[in-house]
Amino acid sequence: MPPRPTSEKTNSPAPLLSIVMANLNGARFIGNCLKSISEQTFKSFELIFIDNGSIDGSVALVKKLFPQATIIENTGNLGFAKANNQGIIRSSGKYVLTLNNDTELNQRFLEELVKTAETSSAETGMWATKILSIHEKDIIDSIGGLLIYPDGIAKGRGRLEKDAGQFDSPEDAFIPSACAALYKKALLDEVGLFDEDFFAYCEDTDLGLRARLAGWKTLSVPRAIAYHHYSGTGGKYSRQKAYLVERNRLWVAMKNFPLCRLAALPFYTFWRYALQCYGLITKKGAGGRFVENFSAFQLAIILLKAELHALAGLPKMLAKRRKVQKLRKTSSSEVAAWFKQYSVSASSLVLKD
Repeated sequence: MPPRPTSEKTNSPAPLLSIVMANLNGARFIGNCLKSISEQTFKSFELIFIDNGSIDGSVALVKKLFPQATIIENTGNLGFAKANNQGIIRSSGKYVLTLNNDTELNQRFLEELVKTAETSSAETGMWATKILSIHEKDIIDSIGGLLIYPDGIAKGRGRLEKDAGQFDSPEDAFIPSACAALYKKALLDEVGLFDEDFFAYCEDTDLGLRARLAGWKTLSVPRAIAYHHYSGTGGKYSRQKAYLVERNRLWVAMKNFPLCRLAALPFYTFWRYALQCYGLITKKGAGGRFVENFSAFQLAIILLKAELHALAGLPKMLAKRRKVQKLRKTSSSEVAAWFKQYSVSASSLVLKD
């Protein structure tokens, strides 16, 4: 096995793994997160911490608790996608782990990931972890990454199910959740980084689809366990999240979906909206939770604004689509199979969250 490259800063072997963590006012989370990182059994890693203009002392806390971290300080909130890209560009590892600041890792998390990655097939370039609720540790956030609805929205596999070991076998997966996802650096070099136009949300769906279309595969690693404060930074039912998810899921589709899927997309969205209206009336699901703080009219305005802004970005997304298609190695039949094997229903998406 050839020696690993050396770090320019220390002239020592470069770490096998780079942990990239974006942060915005996450001081209430990052103490426990950093503690769980420092207690890992696997030690050949670097931590790159990117702060998006926090005002809660986050940077000072990282300097105190994890002085060996590389810290990038932005003067304002540049978004999850750009902050992670800044970290990836600075990274020196063979693998890159994107890790939310509101997670805590089991002690063998990195060891299990790297062990699996080092023995995976050459075309495997993404690894999806087991993410559980930090409040109810037997409730699933996602295991084995994301599933996708035919209008571009993704949802964690098994989300809100009780973890009874039903997803504990390592297996092929669709795409990982960037909450705690491992990427091969070679994959990122080939297909590109997160799309910074997304700002936040759905950027992992976009990156995962681009990589899958280029022929890369994903493997689940259920023994790598992370515990997560769901939407700890962005807010679970915030206006900004609703807007960004709705706009960005359209950009995901514009860039990556087959033309036949794009043609059918409005019908799937209509059905999702219909169920969302039902959720608003019955106070079920995400729609029901949203109107606990905002009106149905406000939600409708947010969705309309998101769709108009998504359409305004169509020329730019079509240019990016052409780049995606140039790298594509996956057949149409394979793509069709993904939408069958890794799909999520509208009712599960809208009424069970």
